[in-house]
Amino acid sequence: MSALKNLINPGQQWSSLALRVPLGIIFAAHGAQKLFGWFGGYGLEGTGQWMASIGLEPGYLMALAAGSAEFFGGLFLLIGLLTRPAAAVLAITMVVAIFSTHISNGLFMANNGYEFALALLAGVTALALSGGGRLSADQALVKAL
Repeated sequence: MSALKNLINPGQQWSSLALRVPLGIIFAAHGAQKLFGWFGGYGLEGTGQWMASIGLEPGYLMALAAGSAEFFGGLFLLIGLLTRPAAAVLAITMVVAIFSTHISNGLFMANNGYEFALALLAGVTALALSGGGRLSADQALVKAL
Protein backbone atom coordinates (compact mmCIF):
# COMPACT_ATOMS: atom_id res chain seq x y z
CA MET A 1 0.00 0.00 0.00
CA SER A 2 2.86 2.36 0.80
CA ALA A 3 4.43 1.81 -2.64
CA LEU A 4 1.10 2.65 -4.29
CA LYS A 5 0.77 5.82 -2.22
CA ASN A 6 4.29 6.83 -3.24
CA LEU A 7 3.53 6.13 -6.89
CA ILE A 8 0.49 8.40 -6.94
CA ASN A 9 1.61 10.92 -4.31
CA PRO A 10 0.30 14.17 -5.77
CA GLY A 11 2.30 16.58 -3.62
CA GLN A 12 0.80 19.85 -2.39
CA GLN A 13 1.92 22.29 -5.09
CA TRP A 14 -0.40 24.28 -7.33
CA SER A 15 2.09 24.43 -10.21
CA SER A 16 1.16 20.94 -11.41
CA LEU A 17 -2.32 22.19 -12.25
CA ALA A 18 -0.81 24.78 -14.59
CA LEU A 19 0.98 21.96 -16.44
CA ARG A 20 -1.69 19.27 -16.24
CA VAL A 21 -4.55 21.17 -17.87
CA PRO A 22 -2.90 22.43 -21.08
CA LEU A 23 -0.80 19.27 -21.51
CA GLY A 24 -3.86 17.11 -20.94
CA ILE A 25 -5.83 19.00 -23.59
CA ILE A 26 -2.97 18.85 -26.10
CA PHE A 27 -2.30 15.14 -25.62
CA ALA A 28 -5.98 14.14 -25.62
CA ALA A 29 -6.54 16.09 -28.85
CA HIS A 30 -3.51 14.52 -30.55
CA GLY A 31 -4.62 11.07 -29.42
CA ALA A 32 -8.12 11.74 -30.76
CA GLN A 33 -6.58 12.58 -34.14
CA LYS A 34 -4.80 9.23 -34.20
CA LEU A 35 -7.63 7.10 -32.80
CA PHE A 36 -10.79 8.69 -34.18
CA GLY A 37 -9.71 11.01 -36.99
CA TRP A 38 -11.02 14.01 -35.04
CA PHE A 39 -9.53 17.52 -35.42
CA GLY A 40 -8.22 16.82 -38.90
CA GLY A 41 -6.49 13.57 -37.98
CA TYR A 42 -6.24 10.43 -40.09
CA GLY A 43 -7.67 7.90 -37.64
CA LEU A 44 -6.12 4.53 -36.91
CA GLU A 45 -5.90 3.35 -40.51
CA GLY A 46 -4.24 6.47 -41.88
CA THR A 47 -1.97 6.97 -38.88
CA GLY A 48 -1.06 3.28 -38.97
CA GLN A 49 -0.10 3.50 -42.65
CA TRP A 50 2.05 6.55 -41.95
CA MET A 51 3.74 4.88 -38.97
CA ALA A 52 4.51 1.81 -41.05
CA SER A 53 5.98 4.07 -43.76
CA ILE A 54 8.52 5.47 -41.29
CA GLY A 55 9.45 2.02 -40.00
CA LEU A 56 7.25 1.76 -36.91
CA GLU A 57 5.75 -1.68 -37.52
CA PRO A 58 3.13 -2.96 -37.26
CA GLY A 59 1.75 0.46 -38.11
CA TYR A 60 -1.83 -0.09 -36.97
CA LEU A 61 -0.73 -1.42 -33.59
CA MET A 62 1.76 1.42 -33.15
CA ALA A 63 -0.96 3.96 -34.02
CA LEU A 64 -3.27 2.30 -31.50
CA ALA A 65 -0.56 2.38 -28.81
CA ALA A 66 0.51 5.97 -29.44
CA GLY A 67 -3.06 7.20 -29.86
CA SER A 68 -4.22 5.45 -26.69
CA ALA A 69 -1.26 6.73 -24.68
CA GLU A 70 -1.93 10.28 -25.85
CA PHE A 71 -5.74 10.22 -25.60
CA PHE A 72 -6.15 8.41 -22.30
CA GLY A 73 -2.92 9.80 -20.83
CA GLY A 74 -4.12 13.27 -21.73
CA LEU A 75 -7.49 12.69 -20.06
CA PHE A 76 -5.72 11.32 -16.98
CA LEU A 77 -3.49 14.40 -16.82
CA LEU A 78 -6.48 16.68 -17.23
CA ILE A 79 -8.20 15.28 -14.15
CA GLY A 80 -5.00 14.43 -12.30
CA LEU A 81 -5.63 10.68 -12.11
CA LEU A 82 -2.54 8.48 -11.83
CA THR A 83 -0.58 11.52 -12.95
CA ARG A 84 2.90 10.13 -12.42
CA PRO A 85 2.39 6.88 -14.39
CA ALA A 86 0.41 8.65 -17.12
CA ALA A 87 3.11 11.29 -17.46
CA ALA A 88 5.82 8.62 -17.61
CA VAL A 89 4.01 6.82 -20.45
CA LEU A 90 3.59 10.11 -22.30
CA ALA A 91 7.29 10.91 -21.80
CA ILE A 92 8.21 7.61 -23.46
CA THR A 93 5.79 8.41 -26.29
CA MET A 94 7.49 11.79 -26.82
CA VAL A 95 10.97 10.26 -26.84
CA VAL A 96 9.82 7.85 -29.55
CA ALA A 97 8.25 10.71 -31.53
CA ILE A 98 11.41 12.82 -31.27
CA PHE A 99 13.79 10.09 -32.38
CA SER A 100 11.59 8.37 -34.97
CA THR A 101 10.18 11.44 -36.70
CA HIS A 102 11.57 14.83 -35.74
CA ILE A 103 15.25 14.64 -34.81
CA SER A 104 16.54 14.60 -38.39
CA ASN A 105 14.66 17.84 -39.12
CA GLY A 106 16.49 19.89 -36.50
CA LEU A 107 15.00 21.85 -33.63
CA PHE A 108 12.44 24.16 -35.16
CA MET A 109 8.77 23.31 -35.78
CA ALA A 110 8.83 25.22 -39.08
CA ASN A 111 10.92 22.32 -40.44
CA ASN A 112 8.93 19.62 -38.59
CA GLY A 113 11.66 19.58 -35.97
CA TYR A 114 11.52 18.32 -32.40
CA GLU A 115 10.87 21.68 -30.68
CA PHE A 116 7.21 21.00 -29.77
CA ALA A 117 7.77 17.37 -28.80
CA LEU A 118 10.69 18.45 -26.60
CA ALA A 119 8.50 21.02 -24.82
CA LEU A 120 5.84 18.34 -24.24
CA LEU A 121 8.53 15.95 -22.99
CA ALA A 122 9.76 18.56 -20.50
CA GLY A 123 6.24 19.16 -19.22
CA VAL A 124 5.34 15.52 -18.70
CA THR A 125 8.73 14.79 -17.15
CA ALA A 126 8.06 17.57 -14.63
CA LEU A 127 4.68 15.99 -13.84
CA ALA A 128 6.17 12.51 -13.51
CA LEU A 129 8.59 13.92 -10.95
CA SER A 130 6.21 16.23 -9.06
CA GLY A 131 2.84 14.47 -9.24
CA GLY A 132 -0.61 15.89 -9.92
CA GLY A 133 -0.57 18.49 -7.15
CA ARG A 134 -3.61 20.07 -5.59
CA LEU A 135 -6.99 19.78 -7.27
CA SER A 136 -6.13 16.38 -8.69
CA ALA A 137 -8.01 13.09 -8.53
CA ASP A 138 -4.78 11.66 -7.08
CA GLN A 139 -5.34 13.87 -4.02
CA ALA A 140 -8.65 12.10 -3.30
CA LEU A 141 -7.19 8.71 -4.20
CA VAL A 142 -4.36 9.02 -1.69
CA LYS A 143 -6.81 10.01 1.04
CA ALA A 144 -8.97 6.96 0.26
CA LEU A 145 -6.01 4.57 0.58
